[in-house]
Amino acid sequence: MSRQFVYQDDELIEKPFNWKQVGRLFSFVAPYKSAVARVVVIMLAFGMLSRLAIPYFMSVAIDKAIHPKDGNGDFGMLTWIVVAMLVLYGTRWWAQRYTIQQTNVIGQKVIFDLRAALFKHIQSLSFRFFDKRPAGSVLVRVTNDVNSLQDLFTNGVVNSAIDIVQLIGITVILLVLQPSLGLAIIITVPLMFLVSTSLRKKIRMAWQVVRIKQSRINAHLNESIQGIRVTQAFAQEKENIGFFDRMNASNIRSWNRASALNQLFGPVIEVTSAVGTLILLLYGTHLIQSGAMTVGVLFAFITYVGSFWEPITRLGNMYSQLLISMSSAERIFEFFDEKPAVPEKEKPTALTQLKGEVRLDGVSFGYEADRQALKGIDLDIKAGTSVALVGHTGSGKSTIVNLICRFYDATEGRVLLDGIDVRDVSIAGLRSQIGIVLQDTFIFSGTIRDNIRYGRPDASDAEVEAAARSVRAHDFIVDLPGGYDTEVEERGNALSVGQRQLISFARALLADPRILVLDEATASIDTETELRIQDALATLLHGRTSFIVAHRLSTIRHADMIVVLDHGEIVETGNHEQLMKRPGHYRNLVDAQYRYLSA
Repeated sequence: MSRQFVYQDDELIEKPFNWKQVGRLFSFVAPYKSAVARVVVIMLAFGMLSRLAIPYFMSVAIDKAIHPKDGNGDFGMLTWIVVAMLVLYGTRWWAQRYTIQQTNVIGQKVIFDLRAALFKHIQSLSFRFFDKRPAGSVLVRVTNDVNSLQDLFTNGVVNSAIDIVQLIGITVILLVLQPSLGLAIIITVPLMFLVSTSLRKKIRMAWQVVRIKQSRINAHLNESIQGIRVTQAFAQEKENIGFFDRMNASNIRSWNRASALNQLFGPVIEVTSAVGTLILLLYGTHLIQSGAMTVGVLFAFITYVGSFWEPITRLGNMYSQLLISMSSAERIFEFFDEKPAVPEKEKPTALTQLKGEVRLDGVSFGYEADRQALKGIDLDIKAGTSVALVGHTGSGKSTIVNLICRFYDATEGRVLLDGIDVRDVSIAGLRSQIGIVLQDTFIFSGTIRDNIRYGRPDASDAEVEAAARSVRAHDFIVDLPGGYDTEVEERGNALSVGQRQLISFARALLADPRILVLDEATASIDTETELRIQDALATLLHGRTSFIVAHRLSTIRHADMIVVLDHGEIVETGNHEQLMKRPGHYRNLVDAQYRYLSA
C-alpha cells in the first residue's frame, strides 16, 4: 500500500486579509525608519521631481520653441530646455542608483532581524511544540518563508511609497493641465481595483497552499535523510522516491495554480491602461481640434499617462507580492503566536545553589488529554540520593525526569526542588542545576572539545580534559587524528555509539550539576565499556541527586532507592536487596533478565 501524506502540522489559515498583520510585519522596518525616510526624500527630491518635470519641459519645447503659434522657433530656448532635461535625467539616474543600493541594504537588515527573532522565539518554545511538528516543517518557516519576504522588503517598501507619491503628483498635473481630459482618464482606475479585489483572497489562499506543500516536502526530505539507513536496509528506495515524486507533483500543481491566478493582475492593468489610452487619443484629438488644448500639452499628457500607468502597474505587482508574502508572513506569525507550554513567571525565584532535594507531590501528567502517563505520583528524595526508575516501556520513567527538568508541566500536583515549585523558578536557572545524559546522544558539528564544553562554555581546556579522563574518554580522544580538536560530523556519525556516549558523560560531568539524569545512558554501551566506566559513574554520581532510567541490572542495583513503575503508577520502592526479598514487579524483572542472559 502506498504511503499517504501524513504531515498534519500545516493547515490553511482561514482568515480574512488582515491589515494589522501587514502592520505587524512592517514593524520590523521601524528600526530603520530614518534610513527609509532618507531614501524616500532623496528619491522624491531628485528622482521624482525630475520625472514630473521632464514632460512639462517637453511640452514647452514643442509649444514655445519648436512649433509656436507665431511660427518662429526659438533655438536658444530649445538649447536651454535640452540642457535642463539632460541634468534632470542625470539626477534621476543617480537617485535611482542610490535608492536601489540603500533599499537592498535595508531589506537585508530587516530579513536578518526577522529570521533572528523567529529563531530566538522557536528556541524558547517547549517540547510539546516540537512533538507535533516535523523538523523540516520548522526549518521551512525559518528559511523559505522568511526568504520569500526579501522582495517585499528590498523593493516594496520604499518603491511603493515613491510610486504613491508619483501617482498623486501625476494625477494633480493631469487635472491642472486639462481637467476634463485628466478626469476622463483617471475614472478608469476604480474599475481596475474593483476587478482586482475579487482576486485577492483566491491568490492569498493559493500561495498558502504552495507554502504548505513546500513545508511538507522539506519535512519529508529531513525525515528521508535522517532515516536513510533504515530505507536502504529495507530496500525501500523505490517506494521513497515514488512518495517524493507524488509530493513534488502536488507542489508543482499548486504552484502553477497560484502563479496563474497571480498573473491575472497584469492583464487587468493592461486592459485598463488600453482603455485610458483610447480615451486620451479620442478626446485629446477633439480638444485640439476645438482649440481647447495644444499639441505640446497633448504630448505631455501622453508622456504623463505612460508614467501614470507605470506606478499603478508596479503597485499592482507590489499588491500581488504582498499577497504572496502575507501567505508566508501568516505562517511565520503563527509560530510567533505560539506560547511556551511551560511559561516562566515575570519575576521567577532565583535558584542560586541547589541542594538537590526532590519531591513529587500528587503528580499526574498526560501527553494527550485522554491518556495519562503518570497518575498521582508521590516521591520524596533526599539530596545526594541516587534513584533508579524501573519499569516496562511506557510505564512513565522518562516522564518523571521530563517533569523534574520541566520540559513539561504536571497537569496535577507539584514538582518541588528544595521545597520550591519548579514553576516558580527561572527555566534557565533550573536547567543550569540539572545535567542530563540520554540514550540517543546528540553530538554537534564542531570539535570534540567544543562538544564537551557545550554545557559550560567558559570551561578551560584543562577542565575539559579532566572531565574526559574521569569518564574514561581521554584515551580514545587522544588517539583520534586531531585529538580534542578533531572535527566531528553532524550528529557525530564518525564516532562509534559508545564514544558518543562517553563524550556525553564528559559533557554532563563538566557542567557539574546538582541533579543528574541518566536516561538509558548506558544502553548503547557494550558490556566491556560499561565495566570500564563504572568507576567514572561513581565519580559522576557522587554527592549529587541522580535519577537513573535503565533496564540493565548492573546500572541500577547500586542505587540508594529503586522506584518501580507500572502504567504510570508507583508499585514498589526500596533498594535492590529489599526488593529482591519479596515477590513483586522488580524481582520478576530481574529474574527475566537473568533468564535472558543465561539463555
